[in-house]
Amino acid sequence: MPRTVTGVDIGKRTAKFLRGYWKANTFHATSFAISHHAEGGVAAAWKASELSFKPTDARVGLTGRDVNIRYTRVPRVPDWQLRKLMRFEVEEIGGQSGSEVASDFNVLPNLPEVEGEDVVLLAMARESLLEEHLEGLAAVGGKIDAFTPLAIALYNAWLRFGAIEDHTVLIANIGHENLDVILVRGPDLLFARNLTGGSSLFDVAIAERFGVSARKAEELKKEFATLEPGGTFKDGNQEKASRAAQAAAGQLLSLLQSTVMFCKSQVNLTGLRVDKVLLCGGGSALKGLPRYLQSAMNVPVELFDPFTVVDTTSLSPEEGQLLDEHALESVTVLGLATMASDPGAYSIEILPRKVARARDFVGGTVFLIAAGILAAGFLGYEAWRTQSSLTKVRQQVSAADAQVKRADAVDRKTRELSEESARFATRARDLAELAGSGEQAARVLHALAQALPRDFWITALTSETRFDDALGVPRGSECPIVHVEGKAQEGTESTSVLFEGLVRSLGEKLGKPLITQKLSNTGDKFTLDVTTLAVKDATEASK
Repeated sequence: MPRTVTGVDIGKRTAKFLRGYWKANTFHATSFAISHHAEGGVAAAWKASELSFKPTDARVGLTGRDVNIRYTRVPRVPDWQLRKLMRFEVEEIGGQSGSEVASDFNVLPNLPEVEGEDVVLLAMARESLLEEHLEGLAAVGGKIDAFTPLAIALYNAWLRFGAIEDHTVLIANIGHENLDVILVRGPDLLFARNLTGGSSLFDVAIAERFGVSARKAEELKKEFATLEPGGTFKDGNQEKASRAAQAAAGQLLSLLQSTVMFCKSQVNLTGLRVDKVLLCGGGSALKGLPRYLQSAMNVPVELFDPFTVVDTTSLSPEEGQLLDEHALESVTVLGLATMASDPGAYSIEILPRKVARARDFVGGTVFLIAAGILAAGFLGYEAWRTQSSLTKVRQQVSAADAQVKRADAVDRKTRELSEESARFATRARDLAELAGSGEQAARVLHALAQALPRDFWITALTSETRFDDALGVPRGSECPIVHVEGKAQEGTESTSVLFEGLVRSLGEKLGKPLITQKLSNTGDKFTLDVTTLAVKDATEASK
């Protein structure tokens, strides 16, 4: 029976609750609620929460100034020794801050750049913050499972519902006051961080520009502000709001870039390069923000909506509509619920000391007594079972030997077919390139026959597959390029004008090809390099 849990994200403006369970490699949502409240503390947020269900087994997300995520490189040591090292680290930090902290840690996946060591992610939170959450949770009839940084919840949402590729991806959850960021490479977590600064940056900038309150600025942001590059403004208010938003977007961009730099120094990944950026959270809904960041960071930037692969059929129609409206804001609460329900999830589980002590007693002392009683009975049963299992194992070994032989034969045949397929693919590519080269040369020759001025003639025309930086055809993306050499009759007037007309006419007849041209100082000789077969990226590079 799958474990039904509740993910809880208490923010500055909204509190989100998602209940459900992980089964058959998907999350099944059974209840969803979101409540809005005036800015205030944790207690006020819990008090304003209105729920039609009890948030039992709640995994509560943590972010902001009261949560500290650190990275420590340690030798690869046994688990008991690692726990001891982390305890010393927490005690030292708690002593420096003058307040009690609760913590948990987990080891990052092995990094090829870090040899012979483990990178440990250590998360800490103030005990007083956790106590506030516990009181609020109890007031709505809930029971705590654990506390987890929202950045780790974001990673679990990506790991279970993202399109995993062999790329380095930066994923940012833009809240109102805070920004949760992770860096992943393939399925592996490289870095997680929570920062101060979210969509309120835009509200503050617009409030200062218009001289209004933050609440009014938020309304102006939603109605007028846009970050679409090169866009036109319909009126003065839109231009004014958008200019203010651009300044705040620059601050957000700096936070994201600083995260990459911090990861390089903290985890020693000096060669780290981001291939893609994904955005979620309420702040990501600002018009034009993905395109603004894409233009500034020179990588694709998209919105991350994992709910397209979540089973929401058990939600009521009202809850389903509410979740659709707030999908971007609810990514982290989905990650919290998935992590709590999936035993195989990468997890950080922070517990207040009194909760941890109670669980240690229930899971330790009480069960040790029961375990001793069960052990005696188990040993007798195990002796009997082992004898019967031995016979079954011998039979299974014999069957496995036969399966291995069959698998070896299938593997050998598969390898032969794979090699033959690779040869066919190479041959097909060569034939396609040859056909494309011939077609291009014929098109260029036909266009020249129509566009060549009366006093011009061609002395040479060749086609060669190569790269050409001037054409924007980079090394590694070589394509057929036609090289044309020609002359103009001596004494021809306005050769440069005629030559420019020839180049322009070729462009029109060939459908915007890539062309480089050169006319001699005397104007009696010219060369043209033409290609219509460059890949899209190369075409954009030459603009």
